[in-house]
Amino acid sequence: MAGYQYTIIIGNVGRDPELRYLPSGDAVCDFSVAVSRRWTNRATNEQREETVWFKVSAWRGLAETCKQYVHKGMQIMVTGRVNASAYIGQDGQPRASLELTAQDVQFLGQRGDRVDVPGGGPPTEDEELPF
Repeated sequence: MAGYQYTIIIGNVGRDPELRYLPSGDAVCDFSVAVSRRWTNRATNEQREETVWFKVSAWRGLAETCKQYVHKGMQIMVTGRVNASAYIGQDGQPRASLELTAQDVQFLGQRGDRVDVPGGGPPTEDEELPF
């Protein structure tokens, strides 16, 4: 049976993107995005906040566009496929990681400001990724 997964995140970029090229010539751009939510605890009336970090990878033309326009602190929307991984940290404690392979990226700006990108933003990648 076939399945389908599509994830949308909106958050702030945690570090400037790093671009590299594979031996095949494909570009890969990696950066992190923090997605935070706030709520009020009804029992204590205390303000609470939770932040989830995503490792984002963009490929080919989208990777090069991200390297050019994405920077730490900007607000961004990323859509694509998410993969969760478990591992043991350097401190010996179990950890988990959320990795999002970007299909589309929208630049939303910094702290609510809209950013206009020449050319209308990044292209959408329709090809299958090699992993």
